[in-house]
Order: sequence, then C-alpha cells, then structure tokens
Amino acid sequence: MQYWLQGALLGLAYLAPIGMQNLYVMNTALRMGPLRTYQVAGITTAFDISLALSCFFGVGLLLEKVPALINVMLLVGCLALSYFGVRMITAKPSSDREVNVNEPLLKVTIACFAVTWLNPQAVLDGTMLLGSMRASLPAGMATAFIFGIVTASCLWFCGLATATRIFKSALDEKVMKWINVLCGTVVILYGLKLGYELLQAVL
Repeated sequence: MQYWLQGALLGLAYLAPIGMQNLYVMNTALRMGPLRTYQVAGITTAFDISLALSCFFGVGLLLEKVPALINVMLLVGCLALSYFGVRMITAKPSSDREVNVNEPLLKVTIACFAVTWLNPQAVLDGTMLLGSMRASLPAGMATAFIFGIVTASCLWFCGLATATRIFKSALDEKVMKWINVLCGTVVILYGLKLGYELLQAVL
C-alpha cells in the first residue's frame, strides 16, 4: 500500500502541471459535449499509461542487468527531479492557449499520440522520473508502485475533464500557477528523497 500510494502521489504531481495532454482534455471539456470529452480523456489516459510502462520497465530491465547503474540513476534522478520541480514552479501557464479539438475522433487520437509519444521531452522526462524511482524501490515493490502511477493517470485525466466542465469560469492563470507551484514542490521533495537514498547507499 505504501508504494502504491507513493506511485499515485508522484503520478498526480507529475501530471498536474499544465501541458499539451492536459490542454487537449481541458479544451475538449470546455468546447465539446460530455461524450467527446470522456473519449479524449480515455484516449489520453491510455497513451500516458503506455508511455509510463515503457519508461518504467524499460529502464528497470536495464538496472536489473547492470546493477552498478542504480547509484547513477539515483544521482541523475535527484538532479532531474529537482530540475523538473523548479521548472514547474517557475513556469508561466497561459489560460488562453487552445488546441483544435473540433476534429474527427481519429485525428484527435493521432494528436494525443503525437503529444505523448512523439514528444522527446515527455519521453526523456518520463524515463528520468520513473527510471530513477525504479532504482530506489525494494525488490518486489515495482508492481505496486507502477500500479499507483497507472491509477493516478486514470484518476487525473477523468477528474480533469469533470472538473473543467464544472468549474469552467474559475480556470484562470492564477489558479494554474498555484497548481504548478504545488506539484513542483512535491516533485522536488521526491528528488531530495532520491538524493538521501543515494547518500545512504554511498555511506
């Protein structure tokens, strides 16, 4: 339960800052009906989960074959998560950015795939985030942790679609900024946790 909760909290903190995936879901909820809104949320969730599983188990397999890389991943993860967290906090979200969601579902599906899998930054961030966390997990706890990540993805995009439809008028730049600050702080704390585990391993 502990590692499932860690995965869920980290997943939510990583997903919440406003990015292209969130913009697709939010713009759909603002401009389209409930059926299309939840179709897009489901498609986005599926692609996000597939990327998370690839990043987590791909790097995890490498760490199992080359255990010496664990401390390297902990160091990289500490630095990368701290950097990502600072970047989230200092980002300047814009509430007037739009994506075209008034398209056939197939085109929207392709667009959701592109902003997830064809985004080098998303792939790199996911690999550093999940790979470094994989290095810190005790044996046998990887499944619980990644299930937490999957749970977070399902809850986040469905919840985002619902909340956007309910609170359309309240989603201004100030609210988005506070979301980024909160989530960036959580990610930095995870980075510091990895740094602490690296010090324990070295000392």
